Amino acid sequence: MPEVISQSYTRADEAFDCLQTAIVKGDLSPGEKIGEVELCARFNLTRGPLREALGRLESRGLLVRRPHAGVKVVSVSTEELMELYRIREVMEGLAARQAAERMTDAEIADLYATLDSHETMIEQAQGQAYYQAEGDYDFHHRIATGSRNTKLAQMLLGDLYYMVRMYRYRLSTASGRPHMALGEHRRIVEAIAQRDGELAEFLMKRHINAARRNIEQKIQNGALTI
Repeated sequence: MPEVISQSYTRADEAFDCLQTAIVKGDLSPGEKIGEVELCARFNLTRGPLREALGRLESRGLLVRRPHAGVKVVSVSTEELMELYRIREVMEGLAARQAAERMTDAEIADLYATLDSHETMIEQAQGQAYYQAEGDYDFHHRIATGSRNTKLAQMLLGDLYYMVRMYRYRLSTASGRPHMALGEHRRIVEAIAQRDGELAEFLMKRHINAARRNIEQKIQNGALTI
């Protein structure tokens, strides 16, 4: 019998998730030129679903298509990446402040549970990576939606969100960084649980500022190429 495919999760969805994860984890590098034949062979995909997935990735800003140059994974300059982090620092700080004011107790309890699952994942990776799938499993996504600020969430979870995820994961592979980042996440949630918006904002801004400085240092040391 032919394989039955769920109407809620198609082969195009599968191809999309596969390629997006490859981009976020760096298996498809920023600036890398990609072709349909190579992607089909490499990821065991078929052409129809692949083409739909590529269109969705392009709409998210993770792929760019240039005349006579084909399709490439998006890339940014060091300066552009630093500016993205400065924008995040301000906007996510505000999101954390408003999350402290507006998240329900049940949402906060669920956020604690999510961080517990993150800790398990980090331990399974022997402390060498901190990969967060998009959506509710992503700490930063949860804070943005928990702010109850529709315009702010739209800005944080648009193209900015998907591009930054590429670099967040690559930074998380630095020695000691996964546990450090998890600890910073826990302190932010504690401030939110205490309904201390000012402290939550301060801790979130410090968290993202530390990530930006770590990226700058890794670039300067040649440990990270953009």
